[in-house]
Amino acid sequence: MVNVIWVMMAIIGIFFAMAHGTMDEVNEAVFKGAKEAVTISIGMISILVFWLGLMRIAEEAGLLAKLSNLCKPFVRRLFPEVPANHPAMGYIVSNMIANMFGLGNAATPMGIKAMEELKKLNGYKDEASRSMVTFLAINTSSITLIPATVISIRMTYGSAAPGDIIGTTLVASTISTIGAIFIDRYYYWKRVRKGGKRR
Repeated sequence: MVNVIWVMMAIIGIFFAMAHGTMDEVNEAVFKGAKEAVTISIGMISILVFWLGLMRIAEEAGLLAKLSNLCKPFVRRLFPEVPANHPAMGYIVSNMIANMFGLGNAATPMGIKAMEELKKLNGYKDEASRSMVTFLAINTSSITLIPATVISIRMTYGSAAPGDIIGTTLVASTISTIGAIFIDRYYYWKRVRKGGKRR
């Protein structure tokens, strides 16, 4: 569906530009956008490689394992129906840690694997389980300690202080995560009180 929307937007935009005689501006915007996309990608590669390298060092040194152990008691409370030693728990924790460091590209594969494992626990049903809804809410809001991707974009565009975003990002992402958890729990207990079946 998303692909259809993008194609329709492109077609409508082209016809609109042809009707108003602004195809030159459209062509300029297309090539300028392509150039900026490449520039941003190269800029992001450097900082993502740096942080992924640090995470690899932290993993080899056992720091990630210790951080995971610190997070697990909290994560168990968020996902009480997921067994403590289930693979889904490991993927969930890994996804949360990657998101904390603003490494969305690294977090995505972990998130997909977590959803796959949660779907197994849900018996491959089409309806999302409580854990799947909770994980989606937390993954979308996700507390971010170091927004590596945003810092990379700010550096690419010549920001004088690209790291200034860290404080506000931490506050905003913390508030959004707390809000997501409260909303998730509110609707869960609301459904339970109406006689819904716990999952």
